[in-house]
Amino acid sequence: MSEQLSFLRPVAGTGNDDVVIIGGGLAGLFCALKLAPRPVTILTAASLGRGASSAWAQAGIAAAVSPGDTVAKHVADTLEAGAGIVDEHIAHLMASQAADRITDLLEYGVPFDRDLEGKLAVSREAAHSESRIVRVKGDMAGRAIMEALVTSVRETPSIRVLEGYVVQDVLSNGKSVSGIVARDEAGTGPNKLHLSAKAVVMAAGGVGHLYKITTNPSEARGGGIGMAARAGAIVADMEFVQFHPTAIDVGKDPSPLATEALRGHGATLHNSAGERFMLPLHEDAELAPRDVVARGIFDEVKSGRGAFLDCREAVGENFKEEFPTVFGYCEDAGIDPAKEMIPVIPAAHYFMGGILTDANGRSSLDGLWACGEVTSTGAHGANRLASNSLLEAVVFAARIAEDIQGLMPAPQMHNWAEESLSHDDSDPAKDTKDMMRLRTIMSAEFGVVRTPEGMLEGLKGILKIAENNTYQRFENALITAKMIAVSALMRLESRGGHYRSDLPDENPKLAKRSFMTLKQADELAVKLVAGVSAADLQTR
Repeated sequence: MSEQLSFLRPVAGTGNDDVVIIGGGLAGLFCALKLAPRPVTILTAASLGRGASSAWAQAGIAAAVSPGDTVAKHVADTLEAGAGIVDEHIAHLMASQAADRITDLLEYGVPFDRDLEGKLAVSREAAHSESRIVRVKGDMAGRAIMEALVTSVRETPSIRVLEGYVVQDVLSNGKSVSGIVARDEAGTGPNKLHLSAKAVVMAAGGVGHLYKITTNPSEARGGGIGMAARAGAIVADMEFVQFHPTAIDVGKDPSPLATEALRGHGATLHNSAGERFMLPLHEDAELAPRDVVARGIFDEVKSGRGAFLDCREAVGENFKEEFPTVFGYCEDAGIDPAKEMIPVIPAAHYFMGGILTDANGRSSLDGLWACGEVTSTGAHGANRLASNSLLEAVVFAARIAEDIQGLMPAPQMHNWAEESLSHDDSDPAKDTKDMMRLRTIMSAEFGVVRTPEGMLEGLKGILKIAENNTYQRFENALITAKMIAVSALMRLESRGGHYRSDLPDENPKLAKRSFMTLKQADELAVKLVAGVSAADLQTR
């Protein structure tokens, strides 16, 4: 290790780092703040707050805080959206703690919108029976929340932040975790950093960048899930990818997002012939669950008719003031959304699958906790209810902090923040040719609509890319892609975010979550590629 990094060693007397958190998004930062004043090290590939999907979230956080709304109603909506496989206990726990977490965020300085009486202003989104989305300036919730938390983290002496480090390995003996190995210069540098830890918290984000069309930043490539799986952790529900219906179709990577709040505000969807194509597809039309709207838009785009979001009457001249983020995206693309319709396309947006965790964020490996999009808590089932993602992140980040505090003795106090390292990520690394190949495969074969033949060819393509790969960070991404592929092939029905054209209906007998280890995924992949049918494998 270079002299520059020689100080990155355990504090005298502790034996190892107390808590290491992988990822600098909402879940990781909130967990670190809740652990204070316990010493915590956060490792993040990008500079703090950047490269996190949380910062791009536009709508807000779902919480039953308005008159007439209740936790029970929030849970009911979550169960309905989750297509039959939500863990009701987890959903109730999440919804019941929402108000307390909103209070925490207010105390950290998040400027949530308020009405004239000073009460929290709330809006409604698709599949919610009540207005319960707590937001900031219409569509700036994610950015505002992250800015407030980043400021709080940088002002907390017990939190050390190491920017520009990509964690590549979770050290494990197959039963328990003892630390991590990271590489500097955003994963491309010559120096490796080994940190032992009493507790490792995985908060590395989702999988959106595995897809060619996504709303997620480039860091969201499933590496945390792949690392945990290699270490021996059980993963769950890997077939369920949520596609946001209304990414703005202007050829950007990542695709800018036209928040669902616009449709909640009354915006409508049309094709190039002017038809409101969602009306015959669902009784709630544009406010149908996301998977339904995504498929409706997908069909219009595939047919050549295109899909367009019409905000002219619902928002009109107030667009810039009410939805400044979306207005800026449109303005950059030469679109005036107050006068023109916005071209839209479905994009990989959120992952319901991930590392299996319990109500306290514990994985199947001792010493490894996980929170945020990298997990599968069971709160979302097969199809996440809008704005439950940020809520899940803060609820379970707080529960992990409480769990760790209760398990470990009081830590030695010291000014850990003095050893932080900053990172200039103004020029993020471009995708390699193999990464682009992988993203093309995932969008084509494991996207909004899936076919058995396409998925099998997609799995073969993933395995072929993996044969010659020598890059550890990419291996973690490939493992996650492979487990998505195998899980999708093995679910012989359509449910939530997983839609098969050959099996378009739900099978009541399959209304259950899926669980898998990497070893099991590898064994199934070999058999599937050899020609054994998924149906035969289900009966063995």
